[in-house]
Amino acid sequence: MISAPLRSSVSSAVRSAAVSSKRAPIARSMATLSDEKRLPSKFGGKYTVTLVPGDGIGKEVADSVKEIFEATKVPVQWEQYDVSGETTGGDDLFQQAMESLKRNKVGLKGILYTPIDQTGHNSWNVAIRQQLDIYASVVVCKSLPGFPTRHANVDFAIIRENTEGEYSGLEHQSFPGVVESLKVSTRAKAERIARFAFDFAVKNNRKKVTCVHKANIMKLGDGLFLNTCRRVAEQEYGHTGIKFEAMIVDNTAMQLVSKPQQFDVMVMPNLYGTICANIGSALVGGPGITPGCNFGREYALFEPGCRHVGKDIMGTNKANPTALILSATMMLRHLGLESQANLIAGATYDLVKEGKIRTADLGGSATTTEFTKGLINRLL
Repeated sequence: MISAPLRSSVSSAVRSAAVSSKRAPIARSMATLSDEKRLPSKFGGKYTVTLVPGDGIGKEVADSVKEIFEATKVPVQWEQYDVSGETTGGDDLFQQAMESLKRNKVGLKGILYTPIDQTGHNSWNVAIRQQLDIYASVVVCKSLPGFPTRHANVDFAIIRENTEGEYSGLEHQSFPGVVESLKVSTRAKAERIARFAFDFAVKNNRKKVTCVHKANIMKLGDGLFLNTCRRVAEQEYGHTGIKFEAMIVDNTAMQLVSKPQQFDVMVMPNLYGTICANIGSALVGGPGITPGCNFGREYALFEPGCRHVGKDIMGTNKANPTALILSATMMLRHLGLESQANLIAGATYDLVKEGKIRTADLGGSATTTEFTKGLINRLL
């Protein structure tokens, strides 16, 4: 289970980012900020949160979260926007959702479909992160008690830089049949994500940070990322006793599936992060159980850690809502609602451990509705 100190690690990372950008740091926790402009929206004793259910199974699992919050009287009200990447002409609704996020500072989101064909729009998932500078993705891959997988005792965190690298979206055809796709790497953003990773390690009692790279081939781009992470480790966190190591990304993939217990905190550029998060999710049970969160200086967005829309089971009532439920509990901790977060997360883990009500992805036959109802029964 993801522990409450995650809020502190994010707080420290935000302060470090403020220092690196030469802006005055602000004293803050993820629940209260000294800068009123960055406070999550709260009216009438309730926090207002932007909800984007997403495509595929998004609405089904978002309904589960809403039912659980309503049953347990969690003080959250939703501003819901049914944005879809499946249809054209949804730009206006997407912009409305963006404005809502800017107002509320906090969002819960499913995964939005991104078309592959060249005529389709660019990824709205990426657009949200880039436009709001939600630069740090956190995915914790941890073995679930009572649900054995091929590898036991898996427990590592993937810290992914969210805003540049291959996801910069800078592509062009320089000549018919010749495409140039630019990978952007900057020292400032490498420093920022490195500090975030080490702050996370310090606050969560982690012992090692592994920088994942391909600097043997991309000597400038990944070399900059690797050397920046190494310098931050040595000059700013050497006194902490946290071990720093570097690993080439293709070897990392092999090590993840052969001996994942060796990893603790992993920090990496954008593309490697999404690949390793998918591998890590598969190691502990799949996309239905892996939560995630994304943080910037002003905004926080919570979504499943393994970014799949689940189109193959859409509308069948077979989806596992655990990933979004746990992501929502991380959101509650961010808002300072610790007791509600611990109650819902604990009941979710206990329900999985008991094994009587499991969805198909975990070897059971329960529907999304039955899983949600079983969880609510535990909570009341």
